[in-house]
Amino acid sequence: MKEKSYEALLERIEALEKINDQLLKDQMEDVKLSYNWAGSLGHWYWDYQTNKVTYNPLKVTALGYELSEIKEEVNYQFFTEKLHPEDYDMVMDNMLMHLKGLTPAYEVEYRIRTKSGEYKWYYDRGVVTSRSKDGKPLFLTGIVFDISEKKRVQEELEEKNKLLREQSSRDSLTQLYNHRTLYEKLQYMMDHIKQYEPLIVAMIDIDDFKLINDQKGHVYGDQILVELARIMKDHTKKDDLVARYGGEEFLIAFPKSALQDAKNILNDIRIDFEKLGQSYKQKLTISVGVVPFEGFSARETIHQADIKLYQAKHEGKNKIISS
Repeated sequence: MKEKSYEALLERIEALEKINDQLLKDQMEDVKLSYNWAGSLGHWYWDYQTNKVTYNPLKVTALGYELSEIKEEVNYQFFTEKLHPEDYDMVMDNMLMHLKGLTPAYEVEYRIRTKSGEYKWYYDRGVVTSRSKDGKPLFLTGIVFDISEKKRVQEELEEKNKLLREQSSRDSLTQLYNHRTLYEKLQYMMDHIKQYEPLIVAMIDIDDFKLINDQKGHVYGDQILVELARIMKDHTKKDDLVARYGGEEFLIAFPKSALQDAKNILNDIRIDFEKLGQSYKQKLTISVGVVPFEGFSARETIHQADIKLYQAKHEGKNKIISS
């Protein structure tokens, strides 16, 4: 029993000597690990041969553990087994690359599980500070930071930016995609469509809308635009592109839809808009031009649909004309 205690003591002394040597090296050689950042949880030291990690107590107390629960030295797996499943491979690959000498430092951001089961974000950076004659790693030193608050603020900012981007892509009145975004999304659809996959584009215009505005006023006219936008959204799918082209003109693109299927949906929209006129005591009709995508640009395809739209106008309005 005494022999085992003596051996353990010798191991501990040897480990402390290695750390002491490393601390002196850090001071003399500047391994570029001392950052004046907020959230520092201190240095860690990994004896690669024995797989023992000595760490600043803050590294584990920040995870919700009491010091009495954790040994002064733990193995490397004590921390890696707490990594978020989505981050595990990335962290291990990064460490392996550095151990092989392929990168100047081990540097990662990852989520680590706390005692309560929640996750915190850590920024971890370390370097191999000692290698054997044949280049195998012997000792690593590093520093770790709790960046959970930084990540929270960053995610909040990203969410706000996403909202701003979304708002800038929408028509303020109808909340449909606006003219600029319409072209971007339609061109994206066209660029990514698979061979022989159909894509139908329709241009929609409210008949005699100027007369409605002149007789009832622009506030009334705006309400009609909002109602038509609602009807179009009610009849289309999530993957369909519904946008306000400008004024009283709208566009709908139907990916993966046959021409007749798209025309049936457009006819339902036409009928519902006409019915809406009864409740408004106002004649409300639309004219529609429909074309299949045939390899042209978004601008050219819209122009072709526009030609069909004005053909519908010329033939008496309240019609759907297709190629």
